[in-house]
Amino acid sequence: MAAVGATLVVGTAGAFQLVGSDHEPATQQSTEQRSPAAAGFALAAPGPGAAFASAASGTGASGGLDNGGVGGTMVSGGSDGSGEGDAATSMVSATLPGVGEWAASRLPAETRQVILVSAPGRASTTNTVTLWQRADEPSPWTRQGLPLSGRNGANGWTTSHHEGDRRSPIGVFSLTAAGGKLPDPGTALPYEYQPSFFAAGSGDLDDPMTAAFNYVVAIDYNRIPGRPPSDPARPLGERAGGDIWLHVDHEAPTKGCVSLPQEEVGSILRWLKPASHPMIVMGDAPSLAARTLT
Repeated sequence: MAAVGATLVVGTAGAFQLVGSDHEPATQQSTEQRSPAAAGFALAAPGPGAAFASAASGTGASGGLDNGGVGGTMVSGGSDGSGEGDAATSMVSATLPGVGEWAASRLPAETRQVILVSAPGRASTTNTVTLWQRADEPSPWTRQGLPLSGRNGANGWTTSHHEGDRRSPIGVFSLTAAGGKLPDPGTALPYEYQPSFFAAGSGDLDDPMTAAFNYVVAIDYNRIPGRPPSDPARPLGERAGGDIWLHVDHEAPTKGCVSLPQEEVGSILRWLKPASHPMIVMGDAPSLAARTLT
């Protein structure tokens, strides 16, 4: 499908270069991005602030991808949709609840916003999502709003995600770009508005899959941070999968993404700020709480 009506949108982090009109994302594949190895981009080894998994060659802790991440609990915005959270429901924590040493060590010092997605177990297809914010590195984390109910991969979670496995990657990833079929809802992230690009479902208004990509936040798993969600580059290669997004819920488990109701995704988009170096910590609760990822 051609990218008809694609619009270049400039966010606070800069402008997007849209891909060619003959490119069609795997919108009904596991939110995963395809990519030839990206020339000129060095992949950071897992460590503090690493946005990618390490190489798919088996250098990870489990012999697959070391995603350097931990799952968590995501939090939505306040009841007014501002993303500021309700004082009555906010909580303060010196460390992110349920996040162990391996995941916490991969949060950059400059990160001020975290989306935490935590599922009960590796086979779980539903999760709890919470939003966390802090004023500076020494400050405690404050939860913004109430916990949300989300979905993830139909086959649960994995430390070695690959194309077509229908599992969501466990890890800590940066959030640097957004987009969707609907106009920018007011996010500070660079936003790629492509009404005809993100095609899914039958197109009927009563088909929940039709709205799945109304809003997406690109999760920087096997992609080049800062590029639009439609960008095809997969620095770790095709087998490692890609197009892992936070997108609108379609009333069923995903092919690897995390999904929430549209109102909540819109609220999160308005809450996210590039200057806060937002990250997502995602996975099953036992993996997230572990000292090391196995």
